[in-house]
Amino acid sequence: MGETLFLAHRIPFPPDRGDKIRSCAMLRALAARGPVHVATFGETDADMAAEVELAWTATSHVLVRRTISNLRAGLNALAAGKPVSLVAFESAEIGHFVSRLIATRPIDTIFVFSGQMAQFIPPSFAGRVVMDFVDMDSAKFAAYADAAQGPMKLVHAREARLLGAFEQTVARRADLSLFVSPAEAALFRETLGDPSVRVEGISNGIDTVAYDPAGVAPAPYASDPGPHLVFTGQMDYAPNVDAVVHFARQVLPAVRAEHPDACFHIVGRNPVPAVRALASLAGVNMAGAVEDIRPWIASADVVVAPLRIARGIQNKVLEAMAMARPVVASAAAAEGIVAEDGEHFVIAHDDAALGAAVNALASDRARGTAMGQAARAHMLQCYQWDAQLAPLMRWLDAPVPALQSAA
Repeated sequence: MGETLFLAHRIPFPPDRGDKIRSCAMLRALAARGPVHVATFGETDADMAAEVELAWTATSHVLVRRTISNLRAGLNALAAGKPVSLVAFESAEIGHFVSRLIATRPIDTIFVFSGQMAQFIPPSFAGRVVMDFVDMDSAKFAAYADAAQGPMKLVHAREARLLGAFEQTVARRADLSLFVSPAEAALFRETLGDPSVRVEGISNGIDTVAYDPAGVAPAPYASDPGPHLVFTGQMDYAPNVDAVVHFARQVLPAVRAEHPDACFHIVGRNPVPAVRALASLAGVNMAGAVEDIRPWIASADVVVAPLRIARGIQNKVLEAMAMARPVVASAAAAEGIVAEDGEHFVIAHDDAALGAAVNALASDRARGTAMGQAARAHMLQCYQWDAQLAPLMRWLDAPVPALQSAA
């Protein structure tokens, strides 16, 4: 068995946000098989400090601080005729690291996490390539374009078009392309229109030991009147921003009309001004970054995931279900999660249904408790990381001539 080069657009440690949770699980599974070399980026001081943990996991690594601004990346991309997503992650240092590694180590597999990193695959590399797109980013930018107005509509449409072409080129180069859900994989296959390209869905898992409500301390709000509604997520990420702003302004008033003490807790790092402004609304608590998110989930009467723009699997939903909390999710947020509507969680298809579902669970705590317990049992049975990654590991363990036909 040869060695693996793992390319990731963001250092997988600490695994405290959606993409890092998946990349960390992938990296650890690969490292358990054999030597892994990692090339990745850091964006914050915390990212750079996590290099210690990266060094424990990887046989060798390079961690590059990404400092280019979105504006500069956009201008450079416009001049080069490239997607902004690629220009924002260009790095001569990573390119040199990859070249040296391929020349000096028995690398038989390059595992690429997120499409931006595919630009570092050497054209002459003769081994196998696994491309984990995670989400179909071009479709995400197309959704941004549909929702935007003015110049940003054109900016997002350009990114969707150029990135879509790049995704298809990469998929044809790779031996296996992965997406975070069967639905996302099916959408890409349909867009690609080439049955000879192997595209599979590998869902995210959940660490049911870390996300176990047993022994978790109560949240700071636990003794306050409720019901308490909780949303978790990175609060400078556009789909999360859209979700909490819309919920707070369009849905929460209907909830508070029936439950005047209802409080909507927004929990997550880096809230942008539009999110911070919600703190002025009745019934909104802008919690921001917290040291441990688990108490905030475990004490919730209802966890809400009202995303209107979403791709792939929402880790926030899996985490809440593992913590035995009742979840009300939009159809977009629930997509790709194999679970029963009404038993393991509630799927709401519009604002009225969202408010009604929250009110119903807030009024029937016993039903909420039963739903949460059913959700955790489902996570334990079906969503452990080992189970989710088993098909990929079998594929990687197969002899090279059998790769195309391995299950």
